Amino acid sequence: MNKYKLYIFCLLGLQLSFAQQSIDSTKINKNNKFNYKQLIIPSILMTYAIVGMESDQIKLYNTNIREEVIDDIDKKTSIDDFSQYAPAAAVYGLNLAGIQGKNNLKDRTIILGTSYLIMATTVTSLKHLTKVERPDGSNFDSFPSGHTATAFVGAEFMWQEYKDKSVWYGVSGYLVAAGTGAFRMYNNKHWLTDVAMGAGIGILSTKAAYWLFPVINEKIFKAKNKTALAIPFYNGKQAGLAYTIQF
Repeated sequence: MNKYKLYIFCLLGLQLSFAQQSIDSTKINKNNKFNYKQLIIPSILMTYAIVGMESDQIKLYNTNIREEVIDDIDKKTSIDDFSQYAPAAAVYGLNLAGIQGKNNLKDRTIILGTSYLIMATTVTSLKHLTKVERPDGSNFDSFPSGHTATAFVGAEFMWQEYKDKSVWYGVSGYLVAAGTGAFRMYNNKHWLTDVAMGAGIGILSTKAAYWLFPVINEKIFKAKNKTALAIPFYNGKQAGLAYTIQF
């Protein structure tokens, strides 16, 4: 089995796993509806990226795009380091401003944390598996784009939380996410296929988190005689969130 076929089978297996878990989840919460149509956009993005790893035509397209921006490489920007988190942060900002989303603070935080976990695991695994060289030759962690995946996790999160309020909230989140992907190419850090894969993974990770939330909430966060506490920390170099559960 060649590399192309291996990636396709891995992708299909991942999608079928999420789909089955999602169908089971909807039995617990009928308001959390699963629809196979929701897989179309991330599937197209991810399939394009996977095919692009073997397609000479798509590889040429990657190179042509890089050549278009190569003249501006000396004008790099760090905006993508911050914009990747903007859509997710905007959800909490809107809530603080009094514009309530679909879920309360606890539930949406569980969903977002699940999204990041799925996305980070997938991105890290693929980077180690594929070892694609970055356009600037700095390392072999190009595929997929982690910045783009993070941005699209937030964009889909914003869409899910506020699509019933106004579609423009979701549109703005996706515009920021798309801009993040564009800046990754502008900064000569990623190929178009890296960005497409990152976008697909980000969207699918958040969709899966919403589909799986009823099960996660029921099995972990609603158990009897259990208390939980989340404490943010910063040691001068690293920031994170310490989470404790007391039975």
